[in-house]
Amino acid sequence: MPNKKYKIAVIQLNLNDVAENNLKKCISWVRDAASQGAEVISLPELYSSHYFCQSEDVDNFALAEPLYSTSFIAFSALAKELGVVIIVPFFEKRMAGIYHNSAYIIDTDGSEAGLYRKMHIPDDPHFYEKFYFTPGDLGFKTIPTKKGKVGTLICWDQWYPEAARLTALQGAEVLFYPTAIGWHPQEKEEYGVNQHGAWMSVMKGHAVANGVYVAAANRIGLEQYLPDTAGIQFWGSSFIAGPQGEILAQASHDKEEILIAEVDLDLQENVRQNWPFFRDRRIDAFGDITKRAID
Repeated sequence: MPNKKYKIAVIQLNLNDVAENNLKKCISWVRDAASQGAEVISLPELYSSHYFCQSEDVDNFALAEPLYSTSFIAFSALAKELGVVIIVPFFEKRMAGIYHNSAYIIDTDGSEAGLYRKMHIPDDPHFYEKFYFTPGDLGFKTIPTKKGKVGTLICWDQWYPEAARLTALQGAEVLFYPTAIGWHPQEKEEYGVNQHGAWMSVMKGHAVANGVYVAAANRIGLEQYLPDTAGIQFWGSSFIAGPQGEILAQASHDKEEILIAEVDLDLQENVRQNWPFFRDRRIDAFGDITKRAID
């Protein structure tokens, strides 16, 4: 029988360090989350390095790793030891010239429950991801694990209702959003409140529209590794929301933290029974959603 209740966690960290140190740090924090009862644990986007997409520099491709190498070996052993599911977002080298922004979903026995490759790739000032990442080709997927059915999307994916919907329609109970998002320091005073508010609002909307739990894991800290630039001030504020968009746990803007909340499948079903959005979808009228524009 599936678990009716289980605990999920997102870990918010400063990851502005070298890969070896970030790996050790994340292993320690996952252990802490498991010791507090977390059963499904997510790290932030691109956990193993600073956010290198602030520039277009071929030297940064050296940060990528092949499938089933360093990150998978370490977190597979940890998941098996602790009996937890771990979501591990990493920079994947698929082959020469093809790289992805990816995430392992590692099950409680250390096996790969699933792999997700980020589908939506941004290209904004100091978020030059199109230079590095090939768009994902595995689609939107719900991954069954021994703890529950989870969907993993990554950062820029969080702005797209279609991604949340297609994942939820496959049975996801939780949508995890490993993230690396922050302010341009020179814009924070003018735009910061609205930018952060929009980020939270859109994901809470996904929770409501799909009757799912949503868990966003962001990083913190000023990452200013390029000379003569202001860098990016990652805004933290990781959170977990319930199926009515209610905030179950929220982190600060500037502290390393673990957030834990309980997934209650009976509650989820009750919400969907009372707000039957899936029942009332007019799928016969949605054909044009696959067009770039309706003109």
